[in-house]
Amino acid sequence: MTREAVLPTTEIPGGASTPRLRAHLAVPPVGEGPWPGVVVVHEVFGLTDDVRQHADRLAAAGYLALAPDLFSAGGAVRCLRSTFRSLARGEGPAFGDLEAARRALADRADCTGRIGVLGFCMGGQFALYAATRGFDVAAPNYGPLPADPERVLAGACPVVASYGRRDRGLRGTADRLERVLTDLGVEHDVKEYPDAGHSFLNRHNAGPFTVLEKLAGLDFHQPSAEDAWARVLRFLDRHLRSRA
Repeated sequence: MTREAVLPTTEIPGGASTPRLRAHLAVPPVGEGPWPGVVVVHEVFGLTDDVRQHADRLAAAGYLALAPDLFSAGGAVRCLRSTFRSLARGEGPAFGDLEAARRALADRADCTGRIGVLGFCMGGQFALYAATRGFDVAAPNYGPLPADPERVLAGACPVVASYGRRDRGLRGTADRLERVLTDLGVEHDVKEYPDAGHSFLNRHNAGPFTVLEKLAGLDFHQPSAEDAWARVLRFLDRHLRSRA
């Protein structure tokens, strides 16, 4: 799969991995704010045009959306191993970059200070970890669970999560997350879509590999994606905008 060549639109002060973090910032096209914010965390493919479009969709709905490039320190090839190492430990430079993105939104005069985090696949797992790290709502999409979700999610902010039943790699994850959040008393909305696979919210630029992607169950599924977006936006509205 290829990563788009379009450069991110801005830079923010970085976290532990680099002094400057590349990012895409999307500002609501109407009004002067202040608006609640959302940090958008990308998949393993990095900050693609698809991720930028998700941030733009959030901005159109009235949120300041910031999508940091977690591979800013050296590109996907150099950064992927350290990023997954951070996920495995639940700490490390990638989490510092995630906090840098949250802080960059919180420091803006046009932000209300209420900030959510939304992620896809790898980014969905980051969003699960981030649910106890200063965010007001978390929206993981097909994010793998941490090894010890009962500990990681204790005291979490409200969570809205979406999974695909055809995602063989995450089979049973939605049910387990539902049980964990219920047992912990965390407000949540977890849904598994019967006709969707992994990455059903993402439109990948897979080029000649598009057919293989579909065979592997990684393709975009519009009915599920639209329903998931409707749930996410309602959840964000309830926990970010209405309490701003």
